[in-house]
Amino acid sequence: MNKLYIGNLSPAVTADDLRQLFGDRKLPLAGQVLLKSGYAFVDYPDQNWAIRAIETLSGKVELHGKIMEVDYSVSKKLRSRKIQIRNIPPHLQWEVLDGLLAEYGTVENVEQVNTDTETAVVNVTYTTREEAKMAEEVPLKILAHNGFVGRLIGKEGRNLKKIEHETGTKITISSLQDLSIYNPERTITVKGPIEACASAEREIMRKLREAFENDMLAVNQQANLIPGLNLSALGIFSTGLSVLPPPAGPRGVPPSPPYHPFAQYPEQETVSLFIPTQAVGAIIGKKGAHIKQLARFAGASIKIAPAEGPDVSERMVIITGPPEAQFKAQGRIFGKLKEENFFNPKEEVKLEAHIRVPSSTAGRVIGKGGKTVNELQNLTSAEVIVPRDQTPDENEEVIVRIIGHFFASQTAQRKIREIVQQVKQQEQKYPQGVAPQRSK
Repeated sequence: MNKLYIGNLSPAVTADDLRQLFGDRKLPLAGQVLLKSGYAFVDYPDQNWAIRAIETLSGKVELHGKIMEVDYSVSKKLRSRKIQIRNIPPHLQWEVLDGLLAEYGTVENVEQVNTDTETAVVNVTYTTREEAKMAEEVPLKILAHNGFVGRLIGKEGRNLKKIEHETGTKITISSLQDLSIYNPERTITVKGPIEACASAEREIMRKLREAFENDMLAVNQQANLIPGLNLSALGIFSTGLSVLPPPAGPRGVPPSPPYHPFAQYPEQETVSLFIPTQAVGAIIGKKGAHIKQLARFAGASIKIAPAEGPDVSERMVIITGPPEAQFKAQGRIFGKLKEENFFNPKEEVKLEAHIRVPSSTAGRVIGKGGKTVNELQNLTSAEVIVPRDQTPDENEEVIVRIIGHFFASQTAQRKIREIVQQVKQQEQKYPQGVAPQRSK
């Protein structure tokens, strides 16, 4: 007989509840259910069925509000010294397994369990309970891009604490100091019983997947705004999301010429981007090497304006160039600030950008009753501020402030430029004093 221990049971659980639960999952019990206060024992004549019951139920099934624990029942003397390791790959050499087990203490006995599964199962007995506990709590390590880790941690660490609480694990994340431009990944270490680590891994991967999908959504929004945009080709994110190469054309047909997404905006633009004062050195680089390299890469003029006072918290970076250059230069600056840890892991890099638009166009950007600017903010997730009482400069232009993360800021800039372009085209089509004829 293979006796199983069922723990963490609610006082409301009955023997009939357990029989029905096992039966519903096609794990019929061989004999009676011995029910105690908070736990129970059941028998299985076949070891394969016992293992199947453990893997199907333990830590995965809720009964009367509590998650059941299912494992082999062993004597009190051995209970704290004996562990079972399942899902061992068939190609793993036993010498390697012995070496891994020995890392946690002196192994008294290793017994292979005969099962009908492809993977192996072994029962391991250590000399002391402390050694068995260490072996049972083998740390699980997960690598994740730093850009996703902040959202895994959550505000004030709430997401991570919730996963720890629900799975009964301890989760730590490697220091930001270990990051570099060549190593953008952080190590997430999960400690706890194997089943608990597996539960934590599922939740961690779900959070990381959410962050990835949200970033992909932002990429797609930007690509829809500027068709043909290829982030990898622009080289903004050296460690960013992969973009598949364009599909090959029919055999013998030369590939199509590359699409230039910014061809519809040929003129020069000037954008003022505000960065933390302490980040100026990182953007300039040693003897100006980084800012020169950035200017060459983007094809833009990049200058840092003098500080307006001794205690200013932000400095203005003036970027002049066509839209593609703006996209590349601003993207690299956002990325650099993240890489150099000027923003902590829990927050997105959000910067303020200023663009100038003709004062005559400001009303169109705002829209009737603020409708256009509100729609713009909803579309882009950026904060867009168009001062109504701003005095135009010598070029009859006013400043529009845009605050948000990179994609939000870029989308808002492009949408505002579109509005300006539309107004210009209307003015050229219908010069001042000439109104379009309305149909009666």
